[in-house]
Amino acid sequence: MIDYQKHKLSNGLTLIVNEDRGTPLVTVNTLYGVGARDEDPSRTGFAHLFEHLMFGGTERVPNFDAVVTEAGGESNAFTNNDITNYYITLPARNLESVLWLESDRMRGIDLSQRALEVQQSVVTEEYHYRYVNRPYGDEWMLLRPLCYKVHPYRWCTIGSDIRHVQEATLEDVRTFFARYYRPDNAILSVCGNVRADEVFRLAEKWYGDIESGKRKAGSGKRLVEPEQREARELRVERDVPANAIYMAYPMCSRVDDDFRAVDLVSDILSNGNSSRLINALVKERQLFTSIDAYVTGEADPGLLVVSGHLTDGTDFATARAAVEDQLRRLAEDPLEQRELEKVVNRFENTFFVNGYKTADRAVLLCLDEWLGHIEWANDEPALYRTVTVDDIRRVAAELFRPEHQSVLLYAKGQD
Repeated sequence: MIDYQKHKLSNGLTLIVNEDRGTPLVTVNTLYGVGARDEDPSRTGFAHLFEHLMFGGTERVPNFDAVVTEAGGESNAFTNNDITNYYITLPARNLESVLWLESDRMRGIDLSQRALEVQQSVVTEEYHYRYVNRPYGDEWMLLRPLCYKVHPYRWCTIGSDIRHVQEATLEDVRTFFARYYRPDNAILSVCGNVRADEVFRLAEKWYGDIESGKRKAGSGKRLVEPEQREARELRVERDVPANAIYMAYPMCSRVDDDFRAVDLVSDILSNGNSSRLINALVKERQLFTSIDAYVTGEADPGLLVVSGHLTDGTDFATARAAVEDQLRRLAEDPLEQRELEKVVNRFENTFFVNGYKTADRAVLLCLDEWLGHIEWANDEPALYRTVTVDDIRRVAAELFRPEHQSVLLYAKGQD
């Protein structure tokens, strides 16, 4: 059970505190409601660029990481299509130092031309290292625009074109910061050996006078992806160690009632050595050396993806047909209750294990609050147990329709 207390400052900053006397540490997590989906199609990659810029320092604190290290802490961040998230874990006695640091960069970071150029170079290097020069590195740069034609999920966090980041101006980034990096577009959670009343007092002290925005962040109308009515396929040749296949199907959003059933469908397919795809296609038929099924779990309707590396001698048509057969069986054949219970038990175990760390709880509380369901931080296991075998078959039948399929094929060879 995660006990928490909530409070909102007059400028709109949402505060969540989880008191934990069993640890000497505290994690301060700051979630900003901005991700790749909030970007202009001609200015993509900005949310991720800002993840880097936020560590570049401010006028008061030119070396952010040095101050964190001096306080005995460690910090990191991540950006996805929905949010940007920053977290710092350190000894609880240094809590105020972190609140001062985070509030300082919420007020304004060093957005000089030199600072921008440094991070543009860093992001460009990351683009080449992670997306261009690694086997299968560009999978999402290929798969997203194959699956999405209208919705901004059609580009990944690095952006649809690295030139958008490379050509960004100071005016561009200052406008982006002013719109999204504001207290009323942020959620701050503090988990660890702290008192809630003291956290609220310190938050008022350091954040209370930061002005909220004049208009709601992300207030523009979001595009809705039209229903896919025909199968899509993209084949590319790359210098990769093995042929690979990615099969994607549109699914519901993270807040939809059917999300848990779809998530469990992916677990039944590939979570564990006795799961259906691994048992049938890796162990028995040996068509794949590895195979996985997973959901993107995004705030807007996302994707269920089946991906696998083919064994030498297995052709794409055989591999694809074998996967489709397993998906069809899940939608048509009776499912035993014990198979469902196994994956629900595994989810529950993972959920509670992840709850031991202050950092994991801090992220979870922020994310669930941002989704509008902070109660899920405690209720999620019980909600997963409400999923029935009939739910699994129903959502599988809705998911795995041939006309909803998008297939990306990686063929061995020089690009």
